Amino acid sequence: MKSILTATALACLASASFAETLTIYTSQPNADAQKTVDAFMAANPGTEVEWVRDGTTKLMARLRAEIEAGKPQPDVLMIADTVTLEGMAQEGLLTAYHSPEAAAFDPALYSSEGFYHSTKLITTGIVYNTGAATTPTSWADLKDAGLKGQVAMPSPLYSGAALIHLATLTNDASLGWEFYSDLAANDARAKGGNGGTFKAVAAGEKPYGMVVDFLAIRNKAKGSPVEFVFPEEGVSYVTEPVAILSTAKNLEGAQKFVDFVLSQQGQDLVLDMGYIPARNDMGVPAGFPARADIKLMDFDPAVALANATANKAKFADVFGAD
Repeated sequence: MKSILTATALACLASASFAETLTIYTSQPNADAQKTVDAFMAANPGTEVEWVRDGTTKLMARLRAEIEAGKPQPDVLMIADTVTLEGMAQEGLLTAYHSPEAAAFDPALYSSEGFYHSTKLITTGIVYNTGAATTPTSWADLKDAGLKGQVAMPSPLYSGAALIHLATLTNDASLGWEFYSDLAANDARAKGGNGGTFKAVAAGEKPYGMVVDFLAIRNKAKGSPVEFVFPEEGVSYVTEPVAILSTAKNLEGAQKFVDFVLSQQGQDLVLDMGYIPARNDMGVPAGFPARADIKLMDFDPAVALANATANKAKFADVFGAD
């Protein structure tokens, strides 16, 4: 009997220990993910965290395979965009959690049902080479005939941020699909991701481009010959939202993690990493304009999700992409 009780006790201890482990799938850069996990564990003694880092597309492919096999691993997802998580919410793959920290955020930055919460703002604006002939101030400037063949941008067929950018601008009454048609007629290059676009502009190959803010601002600080513009119409944005899986094994730990990354302490980490925190009344990294001077364009993840396939097809048709 004694050996049976001992085995049972050991099993309970093992189960308790397992319950304290939190598993996170994240698309954050490795250094940022490690910094986030270390700070969370320091704030929550006794909680162990296992994390897997990869690009959002690869992480989702891995998770889909796990779900199909009946063995989803993560408790928490922290990936690039709300559109992906909106799709998961509609499939019933996420657990709703109304974090008390959400009160400090613009309601546009989290799911009203509590399925996901934004953690930062990564905007897309205009980058131009300092040797360029003119200084653009609006999206409309990029379709000027004087810039024919001089504009580069990431393709929404390749980049998730570019697809959200497309959804945002085409849904804007002053721009719409006409803006993209004009860009195509002006021989704008739509190819690859943000990194390739930035390199083309920095090298002077294409003097103007659309890229995510931190690429241009950080590289400018390192001496790259570029400037970044937040267009007068506003900017599109991705937010690296956090969400809890419906199959989460450590629900309490997952909720604590959501609260932490949305808290003042968690958002201070975002600022230290060089991103705009999603939380209200926070500062901005060096090189960025004041938060009040950054206009966010209207964006609805559910609408973007519903239109994603049609938007890709239409873009491919307009730009002659495969």
